[in-house]
Amino acid sequence: MTQPSPLCPNRMQVHSIRQETADVWTLDLICDVFYPYQAGQFALVSIRNTEETLRAYTLSSSPGQSRFLSISVRCLPDGAGSRWLTQEVKPGNTLWLSDAQGEFSCERHPADRYLMLAAGCGVTPIISMCRWLVANRPACDIAVIFNVRTPADTIFAEQWRGLCAAHPQLRLTLMAEQHAQPGYLNGRITLETLRQAVPDIAERTVMTCGPAPYMTQAEQFCRQLGVPAARFHKEQFHTPAETDAGQGQGQGLTLRVARPLREFRVPVGSTLLAAMEAHALPVNAACRAGVCGSCKTRILDGGYTTTSSMTLTPTEIAQGYVLACSCQLQGDVTLA
Repeated sequence: MTQPSPLCPNRMQVHSIRQETADVWTLDLICDVFYPYQAGQFALVSIRNTEETLRAYTLSSSPGQSRFLSISVRCLPDGAGSRWLTQEVKPGNTLWLSDAQGEFSCERHPADRYLMLAAGCGVTPIISMCRWLVANRPACDIAVIFNVRTPADTIFAEQWRGLCAAHPQLRLTLMAEQHAQPGYLNGRITLETLRQAVPDIAERTVMTCGPAPYMTQAEQFCRQLGVPAARFHKEQFHTPAETDAGQGQGQGLTLRVARPLREFRVPVGSTLLAAMEAHALPVNAACRAGVCGSCKTRILDGGYTTTSSMTLTPTEIAQGYVLACSCQLQGDVTLA
């Protein structure tokens, strides 16, 4: 089988697939050659072994600690990537992955004391880092708070129990929004929960992964409790909600293309990617999650905000380049 995309040069064979919860599966992969990665990083996966559709998934295995390279995937009802990986892919099939990517790794943010905050599938990079830390930095103190909808949604439940039993420096607090049972706190994360569970939070390096609203709230709480901005790290690993750029109703703005000069009306709050696709402007979007860099676009002027620039260099950012999938249009803009 030939490599489907230049972004995904690493051929993997699916060794086994196991179900973690009602909607999450882990795929264990074998790579014929050494695949370097850091705990907490992710990779792009070529969906259906095509160049057109790439999706980003955290590597839930840990370097040097896991028998296989693993990705853990939540099956979404309309997820082109997740449905294929969890419902159609079988052991023995071939997957193509990019090189490991991302800055969200304990190896890039070393500390003596961590607080790891996870919600839902955001636990995948967290458990990867915890496995690596207890093996490679056994003196490191690690507090983990893991939020789930119900106890049945606790991904890697048995692995967590084994890790905590073998490594007393790792302390896990489980929280369930519904049907909390012994061993779980009831409800969502709060300022008081953090204060009580981690009294020395201001002295820790905090790493959080989960839905965007969860990470935003976690950041607010941590700032209130004295965590410096330089020691708070969140995985910018979500696709911003997109407004349908094909709708011309309501408040709008002008998207202007400089060469040749053309103008289009798009809704305020649209992502640049959605606006460009709606008007058939050329743009290549592989992962659609701000992680592969293929939708890099230059804005000459205008009003916009961005949620991810991880693949852009400081020079590119200074020149006005953005990732179209992670750029929200707030005012009239002009593209180069």
